[in-house]
Amino acid sequence: MSPAPPPAVPAPDTPEPSPAAPAPRVPGPARVTVVGIGADGWDGLPAASREVLRGAGALVGGVRQLALLPAECAGARIAWPSPLRPAVPGLLAAHAGREVCVLASGDPMFYGIGRTLTEVLAEAGAAPPRVLPHPSSVSYACARLGWPVEDTEVVTVVGRPLAGLAAALHDGRRLLVLSAGAETPAQVAGLLRERGFGPTRMRVLEQLGGPRERQAEGTAADWPAPPAADGTDPLNVIALDCARAPEALRLSAAPGLPDDAYEHDGQLTKRHVRAATLAALAPAPGELLWDIGGGSGSIGIEWMRTHRTCRAVAVERNAVRAGRITRNADTLGVPALRVVTGPAPEALADLPAPHAVFIGGGLTAPGLLEACWAALPPGGRLVANTVTLESEALLADWYRRYGGDLVRLAVAHAVPVGGFTGWRQAMPVTQWSVTKPAASEPPAPDAPATPSTAPSAPGDAQ
Repeated sequence: MSPAPPPAVPAPDTPEPSPAAPAPRVPGPARVTVVGIGADGWDGLPAASREVLRGAGALVGGVRQLALLPAECAGARIAWPSPLRPAVPGLLAAHAGREVCVLASGDPMFYGIGRTLTEVLAEAGAAPPRVLPHPSSVSYACARLGWPVEDTEVVTVVGRPLAGLAAALHDGRRLLVLSAGAETPAQVAGLLRERGFGPTRMRVLEQLGGPRERQAEGTAADWPAPPAADGTDPLNVIALDCARAPEALRLSAAPGLPDDAYEHDGQLTKRHVRAATLAALAPAPGELLWDIGGGSGSIGIEWMRTHRTCRAVAVERNAVRAGRITRNADTLGVPALRVVTGPAPEALADLPAPHAVFIGGGLTAPGLLEACWAALPPGGRLVANTVTLESEALLADWYRRYGGDLVRLAVAHAVPVGGFTGWRQAMPVTQWSVTKPAASEPPAPDAPATPSTAPSAPGDAQ
């Protein structure tokens, strides 16, 4: 049978949902089923998926996906609007009581619409959708390339900044990039060249699993830019065999990146102290850090690089430095780092509660330590660094009251001394780290934690 004509309203093919505010509660339909479909269309669907599609009263999907269905799927065809997530509650409410079938590319629960629908239905108090998956583009790509799926890292740029790819770039690493469209391969090649990965082998796999499947190959250094690359199919996945140019700076997966990895004006927690600071902060997946006195953003950036679900807010009173933090975050692959420009503690008022707090500057600002301590939940960690005697006295007082670890970090570097070599000592850094107990009292009123006569010193330990 010939496929039914697609709806006139243009819409993307079930784009990956982006974070948004919680949706209002709405009545859900009698049943929502999500069916994964590939480039091979109706012919590639199993019997169970075909049966659901034939019986659905409403068929929801992207224009391309809806066009893959034959006329025997007689339900009303509805193209996804854009933006997608805010429209889901109203769309489901409009079809309450009907069998609704949602089409998704490949596996709906892998960077797909399945997650959005599950969250929206849960907010409405409805049952989760039934999901009938199809092989994902990642499964197809790994099968074509001979790559073990479990050893292949996947990065998506669908609905996410391209800069996020940079954090996954390591010499010899295999990556699959979920593409946002025909222009993505050229954009990926440009980012690789900028980050010193021009020798990387690139393979673009188009229309995987369908009759028009094909593959293009080259290196990032010689990948054509538009208009030469305009023939790329929008439905593509990019395979990268990462190769770093010999002259490019090597960036580790562990905290303590070279100082040269950052754009800075001297306000930078230096490499060895930074590594010790991240160890004391002890990031874990999904946790949120407040990086106060952000300087160049190094602590928040390396916190986020430890795991893709780690989040951070950098608070920096200087607008020029705040802009520098944003640039460093993009360069080092964590564009989701949030930067708040303003003085602490005032700038902390509307921030989400942190799992950990780092104070790298402004320790003597009145009320700062109290505000950070109050914001931390039981089990939360606080780490503060300083190089000044005034702030060191403050940390010693808080250490006396709350315990934790008070250490002095001293680093010396070998430097030429005439025709010989000697040690040059960097300024020692005093560090206080503590975990908030289950029951915590504020500092005693007869021993104020913040000296009223001490000037604020932004960037104390940067």
